[in-house]
Amino acid sequence: MLVNGEPEDRVPVSDRGFQYGDGLFETIAVREGEPVRWERHLARLGLGCERLGIPPPDARVLREEARRLSHGRERAVLKLVYTRGPSPRGYAPPVSPTPTRALIVSEWPSHRASPPEEGVAVCLCRQRLAANARLAGIKHLNRLEQILARAEWRDEYAEGLMLNARGDIVDGTMSNVFAVLDDVLVTPEIVDCGVAGVMRNLVLQRAAALGIPCRVRALALVDLRRAHEIFLTNSVIGVLPVGRFEERAVAVGAVTRALRRAIAEDDNDVARRA
Repeated sequence: MLVNGEPEDRVPVSDRGFQYGDGLFETIAVREGEPVRWERHLARLGLGCERLGIPPPDARVLREEARRLSHGRERAVLKLVYTRGPSPRGYAPPVSPTPTRALIVSEWPSHRASPPEEGVAVCLCRQRLAANARLAGIKHLNRLEQILARAEWRDEYAEGLMLNARGDIVDGTMSNVFAVLDDVLVTPEIVDCGVAGVMRNLVLQRAAALGIPCRVRALALVDLRRAHEIFLTNSVIGVLPVGRFEERAVAVGAVTRALRRAIAEDDNDVARRA
């Protein structure tokens, strides 16, 4: 673990990330000693800094530190946490903040090594996402909604899907969701809540390149319950097929398989270039 470039495993209690969740994070796959899709993650981090009014990090320094932690690791997970830094007591942000950057590398999760071919089981969470357009899309440190949602199940499901106040599907506690409806690939729009995932955007690009009709729109719960295919995405799981939503079996169909292959090929290209 590195904190501001130094080997360290703690931050001051005065740090606003600790005190208020005043900051951002990125979760990045590591392959062959290199953070994968680094520029995409850095772009979203930059958007988050702009939204929150935090001075952006030095991209060169951040890249060097990420490579330093990733070096020699065949496969791992790199988490980047970037906060507004320390400040006196109170909500008012400092006029000239000194941001804190922390990078943590972890072993690749063993349960992600080979997902079942028939797909995973997914539930619907009771906890809903509150609307806040300014925070929609970015990965801010306030994750209490996701924590409360994740507490609703133990190990019987791989993921839980979350609704907004209107009752539409937004995303999972740690993933974005896609559904195939009437031969069209649909993913929820990220307007007033939810995270616009790096892998979500990549899947949309790959689907377009493959000639798969795509739409980004509101996804009603009734639509998801009749979907021909469902899959989840994030930077660690890639494209993860869903085989059961609530009590209904869902087929792992041609669109899901095609996009899994496309993302696997993209991963291999990244590894070869490293």
